Amino acid sequence: MKTSAPVEMPGLRVTLDRLVYRHLNPEESDGKEHAFVYFLSIHNDAEVAVTIKGRKWVVSHADGTQLVLEGDGVVGKTPTILPGDKFSYNSWHALPTSKGVATGAFIGLDQDGRRVFVRIPEFKLAAPR
Repeated sequence: MKTSAPVEMPGLRVTLDRLVYRHLNPEESDGKEHAFVYFLSIHNDAEVAVTIKGRKWVVSHADGTQLVLEGDGVVGKTPTILPGDKFSYNSWHALPTSKGVATGAFIGLDQDGRRVFVRIPEFKLAAPR
């Protein structure tokens, strides 16, 4: 059985609600001294419920390297977002550089079993001076 590729779902959108910088001490990190805590919301303005099944992040560092992160769910959950509702959460990225850019997507299933995705808008990560 062939699985179809997910399609971008109209009415599903992601907002960056807040971004907080935290400097990491050497004993807290493995060579990454800059942490960025992000607060996101996934809004469902569509007419059908959506269950988020996974995510993919691409974090580009100022030194030209990239980190690609993929996984199941969102912070250990697979939330079902009803029409007109949202799911909010926070997590973080640790970087070896003081600047970077994060973007990605959430992948899910709508209530009819169609595979869908929504893009995470790109946001800049920059340590305060």
